[in-house]
Amino acid sequence: MRKEGKLEIINAISAQLDQTPNFYVADIAGLNAEKTHALRKACFEAGVELVVVKNTLLTKAIESKGNEEMNKLVEVLAGPTAIMYTEAPNAPAKVIKKFIESGNKKPVLKGAYIQEWPVFIGEDKLDALFGIKSREELIGDIIGLLQSPIRNVLSALEHKDDEKEENAEAAE
Repeated sequence: MRKEGKLEIINAISAQLDQTPNFYVADIAGLNAEKTHALRKACFEAGVELVVVKNTLLTKAIESKGNEEMNKLVEVLAGPTAIMYTEAPNAPAKVIKKFIESGNKKPVLKGAYIQEWPVFIGEDKLDALFGIKSREELIGDIIGLLQSPIRNVLSALEHKDDEKEENAEAAE
């Protein structure tokens, strides 16, 4: 490949890292065409973009970012590598876990960069990544917590009204 072509790919990876600040690095080597298609389909359905890259080009793209946390992923870039870009920080973990639970040995998580978190390195971090909540899930949890005291007050007020009606009926 020519130097211009490599530079173009590095710039494309770098731009994608800017657009999608959460990404996983995985090993999908050894998957046959059918399983690779199934993995790509699962990624598409989960809103994850799966791209196979050369380690040297990904290394240069990561190093160009100047992000110390992201640079820690360079050490896991050996062997075949696929990048899983995502908006939802736990989506690739869910795809990988589901794929492995269906009897596949791959993909194997090499590492993950989740915006504003320390880098996750190693396949043993899959459960931790799986447990990260998306922005929408966190907002739902906060709304639920805020609504809980209001529901308790409304329930108590309704209970008081019911008691007053029962006392009024009993007095008649």
